[in-house]
Amino acid sequence: MSKVIAEVEVAPSIIAKWRAYYDITKPRVVALLVLTAVVGMSLSVPGSLPWELFLPAMLGIGLLSSAAAAINHIVDEKIDAIMGRTHNRPLPEGRITVNNAIVFAASIALIGFVLLYALVNPLTAYLTLAGLVGYSFVYTLYLKRATPQNITIGGLAGAIPPLLGWTAMTNEIHPHALLLVLLIFTWTPPHFWALAIHRKNDYAKVNIPMLPVTHGVSFTKTQILLYTVLLFVVGLLPYLVGMSNWLYLVGAIVLNLVFFAYAWKLKFNADEDTAMDTFKFSIVHLMLLFIVLLLDHYILPLG
Repeated sequence: MSKVIAEVEVAPSIIAKWRAYYDITKPRVVALLVLTAVVGMSLSVPGSLPWELFLPAMLGIGLLSSAAAAINHIVDEKIDAIMGRTHNRPLPEGRITVNNAIVFAASIALIGFVLLYALVNPLTAYLTLAGLVGYSFVYTLYLKRATPQNITIGGLAGAIPPLLGWTAMTNEIHPHALLLVLLIFTWTPPHFWALAIHRKNDYAKVNIPMLPVTHGVSFTKTQILLYTVLLFVVGLLPYLVGMSNWLYLVGAIVLNLVFFAYAWKLKFNADEDTAMDTFKFSIVHLMLLFIVLLLDHYILPLG
């Protein structure tokens, strides 16, 4: 009887341990990145995607993105323990040791890289690895702590998944893929700065020079508004260069106008929830924008 009870007690602890490893991969963020990579794959070729490339590409990009997220947790363990938004993450709470997290991140990064290199192509493997290095080390370890423009510069690493998806299918860097990268690159600052406004005191507490901390909330709100205008212009480019059809154009205009409306409210008529509401909508905005791109590609194929 005692043996049965012991086995029942062990099972939840194993599940909790694996849940902790799952949590440090930032699964919701990675899911959005993989979605943008899948859209890059789809737009790169006419018709259906070849499964022999699609499956290992999606898995490899997902694993390396997950490894980058885990390294972010490792590097930020000490500041995460202080900040209200992150104090209950697995590492600060001791649900995973730093050494185990390092082994886990290195393992899934290696598996992801080998998958891409062997079953997709070396170009995609190296570009994905460069994205990991850019986000985990250049941004998290250096830029995040060095400059209030950290997210503007470091956002490039998080913007490359559509390029990775494109190169996975074609083994070439195409201008249209770079345009998708530009779209996410332009979206990233207003997305993240809205969260930074909401969590300004947290960042100030740990001496991270986010824009609201160094230049003030009002200046940051102006930057968010200006970036949503820039995003509106960039969002028109896929249609203007003949990359997409009218369905995307309508979707992009509607979504970018709503984002602009959030930014306008944040600048001129904000309440205590507006910054967080803007941040939450920005996630929906990017997800829907890329879904509309996907629908446009298959419902209204060009040429």
